[in-house]
Amino acid sequence: MKKILSVMLCLIMVMGVLAGCGDEKNTAGGSSASADAESTDTGNTFIVGFDQNFPPMGFVGEDGEYTGFDLELAAEVAERLGMDFEARPIDWDSKDALLNSGNISCIWNGFTMNGREDDYLWSEPYLNNQQVFVVRSDSGIASAADLAGKIVNVQTDSSAQAALDENKELSSTFGSLDIVPDYNTGFMNLEAGACDAVAMDIVVASYQIEQRGGEGFTILDDVIAEEEYGVGFKLGNTELRDKVQSTLEEMATDGTLAEISTKWFGEDITTVGK
Repeated sequence: MKKILSVMLCLIMVMGVLAGCGDEKNTAGGSSASADAESTDTGNTFIVGFDQNFPPMGFVGEDGEYTGFDLELAAEVAERLGMDFEARPIDWDSKDALLNSGNISCIWNGFTMNGREDDYLWSEPYLNNQQVFVVRSDSGIASAADLAGKIVNVQTDSSAQAALDENKELSSTFGSLDIVPDYNTGFMNLEAGACDAVAMDIVVASYQIEQRGGEGFTILDDVIAEEEYGVGFKLGNTELRDKVQSTLEEMATDGTLAEISTKWFGEDITTVGK
């Protein structure tokens, strides 16, 4: 009887040791998987983070595919660098975390350099832009002064929002400055009469108006701020930035930049090499 009990106790002890080893192995495996997830490497894939609601720079086309001026530029750069291209729509508020974790290679989407110079490693500017107000043509609003007491929409975390936050002398005259998730929402609010003006990029405003038939909206002459667009990389990622910059300069020299710009804007508005 004692022998039987001894054997049983030995078996229990062995099973406990094996179980402990199994737990230790599983725990190590879990830690490894977590570390891999935190240190994502894009490898030979050029992953461009962009806001899919920002036409004409990056958006979802009628065929359901991602398209836009910036995405077309980025795809051409990737091809010339011998890299696979991936357009990855992102939550704009999460762009910094995604870039710093390596989940995206860069931010390329009408991305304003001004005021962010030290936050990213930048390409040279490739496009000039202005922040302006768009109103309904029948609104009677002819200048920024006429927006006193009015409802103005602006996209969250946008350059227009930053400019108006700094220009309290102007924005404090509004009835309200309402933050919307994207400019499509702002334009829908403007069409429906839910707001009186949208503060936004003139490049995007011109495209939105053209897509709506070219009538019914007016861009005010008042300029909120002037800025430049660039491609933003993670600080320290000099190698990739330099490759992209050299390729953009090559595209400017051989006329590809002008060709893509004319396709989207009717003229060459790029600034590389000029």
